[in-house]
Amino acid sequence: VIAVPQQTHAKSRGDATQDMTRRMICGGLAGCIAKTATNPLERIKMLSQTGEHGLKQTSVLSLYRNILKNEGVIGLWAGNGANLLRIFPAKAVVFSTNDLYQDLFRRCLSAMNPNEYDETQKLPSALSFLAGGLAGMTASACTYPLDLARGRISGKLASRASDGVVKKEYKGIVSTVLLTVREEGFGALYKGVTPTLIGALPYEGIKFGTVGFLDSHLPASDMSPAIRKMVFGGVGGVAAGVITYPNDTIRRLLQLQGSRGTETTYNGYWDCVRKTYRKEGLARFYRGATINIIRMAPNSAVQFGAYEILKQWSSNL
Repeated sequence: VIAVPQQTHAKSRGDATQDMTRRMICGGLAGCIAKTATNPLERIKMLSQTGEHGLKQTSVLSLYRNILKNEGVIGLWAGNGANLLRIFPAKAVVFSTNDLYQDLFRRCLSAMNPNEYDETQKLPSALSFLAGGLAGMTASACTYPLDLARGRISGKLASRASDGVVKKEYKGIVSTVLLTVREEGFGALYKGVTPTLIGALPYEGIKFGTVGFLDSHLPASDMSPAIRKMVFGGVGGVAAGVITYPNDTIRRLLQLQGSRGTETTYNGYWDCVRKTYRKEGLARFYRGATINIIRMAPNSAVQFGAYEILKQWSSNL
């Protein structure tokens, strides 16, 4: 009599682990697909944002031409390998823990208000925001050194010597991490972690909160769930990108300082905010924002759409 519940409990735990693993893989793959598709826009955005290009012309077209001139077409995907090594675990954690937090909140609401709420209902928008924000912070804390390495690879424009040899300050993600530790110490791997964690809460919160809000308040249609999530994800990505962009600029400036060819200028987050504002004004915080908005719509749309498709496909295996 006792063995049956134990077997059932063990099976239930096994199913939960298997489901969590499936969601993590789907989230990681969705993130990789979206990031690879939009990496050229990401590269231009980061060069514009950091200013580490040595060019007088800073328009999107000018940066695009200079990347092609100095690094070739492959330069548009500089940092993508680092991106994918970072994005797979990051999005695996974001999407799976968002689902986990949402399930937890549903159970809590159901336990507190059993007559008014059951676990199959959609969450209030505020809790969708909180679940996404917590998922973003969890993922950022787990994968930050990879994000820093990606920022250093993508945030500097390679130079071409007189003999035609292309010189890059940073190459692969592993060599960037090792070089950073050797030249600046282990703590340098967490430069800019404070604004990253601060920004992860509203950034992912706004994205998932917007998707949850639109999904709950817009009437059902003939659109497939994947297309619906893709549209809502694109809207959420743009909203999140616009609102949190100044914080992202500070994060990138802190990540790059002290790296090869860049002086150490800022003593922490608020010092960076003050000095940046005094030197270049409010507009500096939004440098590269236009290309970021153009990038965020397809990036976020593909993420949410691909995650929904992969979840549906994997559940039938």
